[in-house]
Amino acid sequence: MKKFISMIFVALLVPFASQAADYKEGTHYSVVNEKVSAKPEVREYFSFYCPHCLRFEPLMKDIAKSLPAGSSFEKNHVDFLRAASPEVQFNITKALVVAMQMPQKETLVAAMFDAIQVQRKPLASTAELRKLFESVGADGEKFEKLMSSFGVNSKAKQMKKFQDEMTRKGAITGVPTIIVNGKYKVEAGGLDKKDFLNDYKNLVLHLLTLK
Repeated sequence: MKKFISMIFVALLVPFASQAADYKEGTHYSVVNEKVSAKPEVREYFSFYCPHCLRFEPLMKDIAKSLPAGSSFEKNHVDFLRAASPEVQFNITKALVVAMQMPQKETLVAAMFDAIQVQRKPLASTAELRKLFESVGADGEKFEKLMSSFGVNSKAKQMKKFQDEMTRKGAITGVPTIIVNGKYKVEAGGLDKKDFLNDYKNLVLHLLTLK
């Protein structure tokens, strides 16, 4: 019986293994760093001002929920789009860090996308951001406190550091960009157009296994 179960398990793995073997460096992904990150992670470089990033949100949520135990999904907001000044974009990066600490985090991310891209609200000030947070039930006072905290500022600056480092390496030329384990960049142009979403997710999961 045990031997039979083992045979079934191996049979189930074969399709994924053969699919993973089809992913090639230079076609489906590129190496952008020498070393992998200390912990397994998928980092999405994105902007609330980017229409493509908004369209990719359902896929990003699906990937985040599909990650194996011990892996993390990190949203890394960037500040180089021309829609607003770097200072305003950095303030929105801070708001994202705050949102990730709120129970309404998914709703807040959706609301920020909607405010900027659908309602065309600039969200150029902390006061505007607080009003948005409160509109979906977040604690306004807690928002203000976190926005001025050392921890949130440090996390936002770390995102900026990651962005700058990957930009210097030529890994980020636009958004959204996915970097897996700090080393492997997803090259979406090489993926199966007929089954793009599944192929994208499977590639990300495959890259998590590489060293």
